[in-house]
Amino acid sequence: MTTAPPRRIAHLDMDAFFASVELLRYPELRGHPVVVGGGSRHQPVTLADGTRKFSRLRDYVGRGVVTTSTYEARAFGVFSAMGMMKAAALAPDAFLLPTDFDSYRRYSRLFKAAVATIVPHVEDRGVDEIYLDLTDHPDDTRTLGMKLKAAVKEATGLTCSIGIAPNKLLAKICSDLEKPDGLTIVSYDDVPVRIWPLAAKKINGIGPKAAAKLAALGIETVGQVALADPKLLQEHFGLNYAEWLRRVSHGHDERAVVTTHEPKGISRETTFERDLHAKHDREALSEIFTRLCTRLADDLERKRYAGRTVGLKLRYADFRTVTRDVTLPAPICDAAAIRRAAGECLRRVPLEQRMRLLGVRVSALVPIEEAGARVVPVQRDLFEES
Repeated sequence: MTTAPPRRIAHLDMDAFFASVELLRYPELRGHPVVVGGGSRHQPVTLADGTRKFSRLRDYVGRGVVTTSTYEARAFGVFSAMGMMKAAALAPDAFLLPTDFDSYRRYSRLFKAAVATIVPHVEDRGVDEIYLDLTDHPDDTRTLGMKLKAAVKEATGLTCSIGIAPNKLLAKICSDLEKPDGLTIVSYDDVPVRIWPLAAKKINGIGPKAAAKLAALGIETVGQVALADPKLLQEHFGLNYAEWLRRVSHGHDERAVVTTHEPKGISRETTFERDLHAKHDREALSEIFTRLCTRLADDLERKRYAGRTVGLKLRYADFRTVTRDVTLPAPICDAAAIRRAAGECLRRVPLEQRMRLLGVRVSALVPIEEAGARVVPVQRDLFEES
C-alpha cells in the first residue's frame, strides 16, 4: 500500500497589485507614496515637455475610499478601504491616481495564465490571489516556488509573494510574512516558531470583533489561542467557533484546492462622492445606475453567466441599508434588462432621504448557454424621466 505524499499548498498573492500595475505605466513614481482610488479627474496630465503632472492626495475632496497604496504610502498608515480624506491627512504629499480596473483584470489574466502553464491545479480567489496544489509536482518546493515567481515576473513585469505549506490556512498566512517579493515555506514543525508569535487576527477568519473579544480575555497571539483553556473559548465564542479556533491555531486545515467554482451571484456597487437625492440629483443617479448595470452585464458576459434574480442595494446618508430583489421568469444578462429589473426593485424602496451608495446584483445564475430568454419587460425605474 502506497502512502500519499504530504500536501504542498501554495498561496500566491500579487504585491500591492493595483498600485504595481500603475507603476508600470508611470515608472517615475517608483519609490514614492502613491494612492490609487481617485476618479477620472485625477488622471495625470502630460505637459508640453513630455513630463507628467500628477494629482496629490492633499487636494482630494470627496467621500471615496483608497483602493490600494504602494508600500511607501503604507509606511504613513495609508491602507486599502481607508477613507480618502483620512488618507490625505496622513500622507498629503502622496500621488493620487484613478483606478483602472480594465488594466488590473488584464494583468490578472496574464499572471494566472503564466502560473497555469507550470501548475494546472489553480483556485482563483480574486483578481490578485490564487491557491495552487503543488502536491504532485516533481520539482522540490523551493525550486518550484522560484519558478512560479519567475513566470509571473516574465509575464507581467510584476512581483508576487508566495507561501507554501501543508494547507491553505498556513499558506495564506505565510504569503504575507516576507512581502514584497517573498517566498516563505513552512511545515507543521514550524508552527510554534513561525506562526504562534503572530497576532491572532493574522488567521483568516478571525475578524476585528473576534480579535477584540480575544484581546479582552488576554489572548492576543495565535500561540495564546492554541494554549487557551478550551472551556474559556467555548464560554465566550460557542462550541463550533471555539473548536475552529483550536484547530486553526495549531495549523490544521483540511480544505482542498477547488479548481472549479460556481458563483452564487455577481454584483456591482458604488459609493457616491456626495450624498445624492432621487429628485434633485436624478440625472446623476440615472447615469450611475446605468453604468452599474452595464458593468454588471459585462461581468456576466465575461464569466458566461445569466441570472433570474436581480437585486438592488441602497445605503442612505445615515448608513441604514435596504435591499430588494425580483425573480424573473427567465434568466437575463444584458444591461437593459438588468436595469429594468433593478428599476422595479427601486420602486419598492423609500427615496425621500439622500443616498450614499447604490448597488445592483444578479443571482440564481446559470451558464449563459442555458439561459434561454434574456429580456423581460418590466417597469421603468424612478431615476428615468416620465
